[in-house]
Formats: sequence, C-alpha cells, structure tokens
Amino acid sequence: MSRLEQRLSEMLNPAVEALGFELLGVEFVRAGKHSILRVYIDHENGINVDDCADVSHQVSAILDVEDPINTEYNLEVSSPGMDRPLFKEAHYAQVVGETVAVRMALPLDNRRNFKGKLLACENGTLTIEIDGEQFELPVSGIEKGNLVPTFE
Repeated sequence: MSRLEQRLSEMLNPAVEALGFELLGVEFVRAGKHSILRVYIDHENGINVDDCADVSHQVSAILDVEDPINTEYNLEVSSPGMDRPLFKEAHYAQVVGETVAVRMALPLDNRRNFKGKLLACENGTLTIEIDGEQFELPVSGIEKGNLVPTFE
C-alpha cells in the first residue's frame, strides 16, 4: 500500500466505521485525468448499492474538505466481491487454505507475482505453495493481493 493509500485509509476509516461498515482498504490507480480512487467496504450482512451510495456521499465530503489528492480522479465505493482484495495481515489470516494472488513491490526469487494456496500467515509472513514449492513472502513487501475465487 502506498503512503497516499495509507493516509487515505486512516482519514476515511472513522467515517466508514461510523456508518456501520468495515473499511477493507483503498486503492488509488493513477491514470492522469482518468485516475480512480477505489474504496472497499464490507459488512457481515453484505453490501448493497445503497450502502455504497451512503459511504460514497460521506467519503466525498471528507475528500472535498481535506483535498488529499492533487489530481482529477473518480471515486468508486465497492464491495470486495469474489476476488476480494487483501490489504492487511488479518485479511490474509482469514483466507488461509484458499488460493491467493500476490504481487510483490520488489522481486523475490526473481519474480514479483505469486499465485497459489496460502498455507500460513504468521508473524508478518505468508507461506504460499505453488506447484509443490513453498515461498515465504513478507506481508510488508506486498504491493497487491487478492483472493482467487474457485468454482466447484
């Protein structure tokens, strides 16, 4: 997570929690005039369009006042969906045993992308099995992570 994304999470979390939702995390995708700020929310009963609209209204007001982003962007408020983004160590701990896709900020073992079964999440380290080989990845070095949905 970038510094901007971390700052945005800290700024928006109290408002999202006050509305009764969990702020999973934020992503800021830079693309000039077409940049996107994605805010992922969750709730034990799920998320619907009205929930996203309520959070969007509150978040927009905060962003208008604080003005933390100095470029044009579109705000998207979303549920995590089937390919749930994983932002924190606790998120990975919840999906041990599932398939995850992880992109590291810097190469590890000459690669940045890892997709496999998450065997463990302990002490800031993920253990992922890919084709019978185990990799230990520091959570602090993860640029992006997602749950990979499986259909049976």
